[in-house]
Amino acid sequence: MSVEVEQETFTLEEILAVTKDSNKLILWNDDFNTFDHVIHCLMHYLQYSETEAARIAWTVHTKGKCTILEGSFTEVEVYRKILKTEGLTVSVE
Repeated sequence: MSVEVEQETFTLEEILAVTKDSNKLILWNDDFNTFDHVIHCLMHYLQYSETEAARIAWTVHTKGKCTILEGSFTEVEVYRKILKTEGLTVSVE
């Protein structure tokens, strides 16, 4: 009888992110998502009000990025994956 084990590798940055008390989910500016789509995603998944979501979208557009969530690595990573499937450009710092 043999057992197969799947090996998963992590970067040093990913390992260090897990040990931090607080991680940030960053939304980046891109050339393909509309303001309406970004605002919709922020309202739907992160429960921002329309005004807050519009302010974030404008910040991303003018400054290139904006922190949209802070929390544990697990929490932030879940939202990163969700927003990435919606086509948004996001990363964890």
